[in-house]
Amino acid sequence: MNTSKPQRIAYGDDVSQFGTLHRPSGKPRGVVVVIHGGFWSADYGLDLGEPLARDLADKGWIAWNLEYRRIENGGGWPTTFDDIGAGIDHLAAIENIPTDTVVTLGHSAGGHLGVWAAGRSEPKVRVTVAVSQAGVLDFDAAVREHLGSDAVQRFVGEGDDRRLADPLRQIPLPVPVHCLHAPDDDRVPMSQSVSYVAAATAAGAMAELIEVEGGHFGHIDTSSLAWARTIELFETL
Repeated sequence: MNTSKPQRIAYGDDVSQFGTLHRPSGKPRGVVVVIHGGFWSADYGLDLGEPLARDLADKGWIAWNLEYRRIENGGGWPTTFDDIGAGIDHLAAIENIPTDTVVTLGHSAGGHLGVWAAGRSEPKVRVTVAVSQAGVLDFDAAVREHLGSDAVQRFVGEGDDRRLADPLRQIPLPVPVHCLHAPDDDRVPMSQSVSYVAAATAAGAMAELIEVEGGHFGHIDTSSLAWARTIELFETL
């Protein structure tokens, strides 16, 4: 069980540059960087990831639940991406954090950021596995389908910024990417994960699609079948 009180730790000077650190009671199995979703909007925050972080700590993982700048509070390219990178790299500055196993776990927009982070060049802390829960992984399709009322356009605009932010354009990644998605997701269609996994595997990367139940939000309900399947995946990492 997790017996330690979560720590709020800043990784930068902005009010949104912080995370909550959850430690397990025994020797950790590794680190999970939890990245919340919400179509990159400041209407949503890291409280969405707190139940997941607590449960992961109960199951033996160090969980680092990140907040970051979003569309309405200075986010976009490159600030949101700088925050995610800085937040992950800050693990190296926290005492007694092993960084040989670092997994990103992101839901929806957080799935996008977690997969993007796995492709960073020359990071201080390297992501070893990316787990995407209903992630936005194909920006061109997201634009065509107006996902989140054109959230991608508001987040990164057009041109080079969008290309640099699009996980589909980072393929192939050097680490495994596991994409959990529900066929009945009415916010981010499963085709986002299907197209990413197809392109990644065709390029020789390690990627898989895991079909789950529970629509879009079952992923962040720790009593759901989708979360149970996620924990099953973590048992194999």
